[in-house]
Amino acid sequence: MHAMVLAAPQSALQPTDLPRPVPSNGEILARVHACGVCRTDLHVVDGELPNPALPLVPGHEIVATVVEHGPGAGRFELGARIGIPWLAWACGECVYCRRGQENLCLFARFTGYTVPGGYADFVTADERFCVALPPAYSDAEAAPLLCAGLIGYRALRAAGDAPRLGLYGFGASAHIVAQVARHQGHRVFAFTRPGDSSSQAFARSLGVAWAGGSDSAPPELLDAAIIFAPVGALIPAALRAVDRGGTVVCAGIHMSEIPSFSYDLLWGERVVRSVANLTRRDADDFMAIAPQVPVQTTVTTYPLAHANRALGDLRRGAIEGAAVLVPDLDTP
Repeated sequence: MHAMVLAAPQSALQPTDLPRPVPSNGEILARVHACGVCRTDLHVVDGELPNPALPLVPGHEIVATVVEHGPGAGRFELGARIGIPWLAWACGECVYCRRGQENLCLFARFTGYTVPGGYADFVTADERFCVALPPAYSDAEAAPLLCAGLIGYRALRAAGDAPRLGLYGFGASAHIVAQVARHQGHRVFAFTRPGDSSSQAFARSLGVAWAGGSDSAPPELLDAAIIFAPVGALIPAALRAVDRGGTVVCAGIHMSEIPSFSYDLLWGERVVRSVANLTRRDADDFMAIAPQVPVQTTVTTYPLAHANRALGDLRRGAIEGAAVLVPDLDTP
């Protein structure tokens, strides 16, 4: 099979021919039809996340069809369309798993980080951690739901009851969360890179109440804010923007250093918290709600062979919505 492989952090992915993987106990072999390009992939490639399983096939927003069952597998029929998300496996036995927090599992494995991912023609996966996908979405449209959507939805729930909700960094996750939040009755305020009028116009097209630069104050105090951009300086900025009792949720897996800030910004029972990874329940719940909204994903597709270009465009902030790799585009 064809794959794009990371040999070392801070290096370009290399097009590589690999043996087609063989599913083991409880696994399925799936043919990849689309794989989203997530900011977490960028953190892995740029060496900002430790100890990837090198050489590595990245990618964890995988839309695929089942083509083979490993021993004991059978949850999905052959030909079924499935999603393969970030959480690839959890032990089910550690203290976190036993209390329903498999996203914090001490021994968890992660797709496209510690096990091979979807920047390839085929991938294997533990069928217990795959999810059925809503039929209303094309393969490319469904891909961003599998991380941008899932982590965004988990972050939205962590924000609590927030009639006035700020979103910092209006990329793949925020453009999905804005739609879900508005559907649930939140007023959404979008914060983009300063001077990024294109992203602000994109946010307004999705019905946000206000859009401006992250260096701007919103027209009114917020009840909660979610930070998707991996910029530590946005934490004190968001604390300035939320009212007393408000919550600031950090939704990324990596963030630059957080600058010191006055206790006055935190006082008034404001809360700063993170979200980590996702659970299978997150996936099931979000895949049920997405078509009800209905969430519409904005995607830019790239051939698998152009994965480095897609990562570069994401790094530069040049993508509206989400980038998605489509292996079939490599075929003339």
